[in-house]
Amino acid sequence: MKLVSVQVSTPVGNFMRVGALQGSAIVDLNMAYTRMLADAGEAQPYRLAQAQVPPTMLEFLEGGSSAMTAARCALEHVTTLGESARGPQDEMISYDSKAVHSNTAPGLRLLAPLPNPPSLRDFIAFEDHIAATSKKRGQPIPPEWYKAPVYYKGNHRTIIGPDEDLPWPLETAKLDYELELACVVGRKGRDVSERAATAHIAGYTIMNDFSARDVQFQEMACRLGPAKGKDFATAIGPCLLTPDEIPDLNALVMIARVNGEVWSQGSFGSIHWSFEQMIAHVSRGEMIYPGDILGSGTVGGGCGLEMDRFLKPGDVVELEIQPIGVLRNRVIKQEGKS
Repeated sequence: MKLVSVQVSTPVGNFMRVGALQGSAIVDLNMAYTRMLADAGEAQPYRLAQAQVPPTMLEFLEGGSSAMTAARCALEHVTTLGESARGPQDEMISYDSKAVHSNTAPGLRLLAPLPNPPSLRDFIAFEDHIAATSKKRGQPIPPEWYKAPVYYKGNHRTIIGPDEDLPWPLETAKLDYELELACVVGRKGRDVSERAATAHIAGYTIMNDFSARDVQFQEMACRLGPAKGKDFATAIGPCLLTPDEIPDLNALVMIARVNGEVWSQGSFGSIHWSFEQMIAHVSRGEMIYPGDILGSGTVGGGCGLEMDRFLKPGDVVELEIQPIGVLRNRVIKQEGKS
């Protein structure tokens, strides 16, 4: 499934709903399951649907495999009813995916697929990238890099989604994008083996680890960080794609465009540390939880730093990894700043 999060505006407030892309529609999975239960004669379809297929992405992921199975059944059920299917009390079940993706549908807005992850860890797992950045510092790849996958902890509260503007951060003169794939944890675990780790992956999304390079390198000179150089925003989206939709992860092509021009292109198959190895490493002696995000780090050649080429206000950055889609963000000037 291609899972998305949609904000629905109503007279009584805004509500987040987890949906699945189905043809030209986004199907509200909670309401679809409610309709399925009502059609089966269930006495309290709304209450049971709230528990079995929760309406927000994090709650849905916390439901584990049973929530995924129930959602698939609900999706199949409403598909047989057609796009005109409604909830038991005439609620909307399906939305026009094109209108939602372009944010032109009144009262609807596409959000990051997981707007509120409980944690964000970003690895540096591509050898070509660490080799290039180490060379810029006049240093070899640290031998420790080959001993275990390393990561930093990002700001999980500054997640932005597809087509969301990024205000120019801090006083940076070197704003950069980073072309990454991320996996989202779908099952709690501790001391997870590499062999068992695949079952802990709920899905994959595109990730742009925006970086203020001048700020980042200044603070990392003190042997800590990155912090302020990255914590202002991380973009993910446009959907969370379940593993069954990707036959060969290593075959994924990763592309970055700025204002329509290709700046970066790489292959996920060039990664040195797998997501399974990352999960095994992170869970050693500590718990991982549904909704935890693990970024792959930048693919070789996948950022402006490697080319001494940086973003400027007004630039539109597009990261594309099919079949996940395209993650698009525009960099804008903040009011009162030049």
